[in-house]
Amino acid sequence: MPRHTLTGNIKRHRAFPSKILGNRRDILVYLPRGYRRLARRRYPVLYLHDGQNVFDAATSFSDVEWGVDETAERLIRGNLIEPLIIIAVANMGEDRVHEYAPTRGIIDAKAKRTKRSQGLARLYGHFLMDELKPYIDRKYRTKRSPEFTGLGGSSLGGLVTLAIGILYPHAFSRLMVMSPSIWWDNFAIYRLVDSIEQKPPLRIWLDTGTAETGWEQARELRNRLIEKGWKLRKDIQYMEAQRADHSEAAWAARVEPALRFLFPSAK
Repeated sequence: MPRHTLTGNIKRHRAFPSKILGNRRDILVYLPRGYRRLARRRYPVLYLHDGQNVFDAATSFSDVEWGVDETAERLIRGNLIEPLIIIAVANMGEDRVHEYAPTRGIIDAKAKRTKRSQGLARLYGHFLMDELKPYIDRKYRTKRSPEFTGLGGSSLGGLVTLAIGILYPHAFSRLMVMSPSIWWDNFAIYRLVDSIEQKPPLRIWLDTGTAETGWEQARELRNRLIEKGWKLRKDIQYMEAQRADHSEAAWAARVEPALRFLFPSAK
């Protein structure tokens, strides 16, 4: 069992309940340096999926964490990003694919009975917006408007991040989309992007690793977003990480540039 690797001022909320989804999950809250001392200051917030992998090697997939807490501590100390609150929202294990999928796509076509996702991304989005965010806003000194609220994840977590951002831009405006599962349900995310009639005010970090299967799909997704009005290096930043695979370690290496784009220091 690896040791716990939490860094900084991190609060744990065990078994946070959702009436919308009918389940409970652990929530970890990273508070930036100076939070206790600067009693009147309010902070932007970044919500991250797969919360087990965000801060702590002891709970992470393959014992490899993203190190978001250590990276945020270093960047805030160096005045390289705006101090922010980071919320790690645990996944629900076997139900992860249901909550993170925007459509009822096939999970396993080779199973004796074809397994399909329930496609609960919209309900999961309402859990975040209507249950978790109001609680966090009451409990901590947050900047509550969507302008200061971010959402992020990788793989299916990256897919659901972009889907929720497009569906609910009134709630989240800064999106960290890492190695999204673009292939899901015959590229359903392309269809969602193509359906955009008026570009919402979303600031998007999008990336992929060139050792990932089908990594070129991320380039196509970038192009479709640009066609809808996003401006490269202004409100969308795109990275192709050379020789990077689809893993926690690869995503951990890209946390710094993603945070620096989404939450730049005012200096």
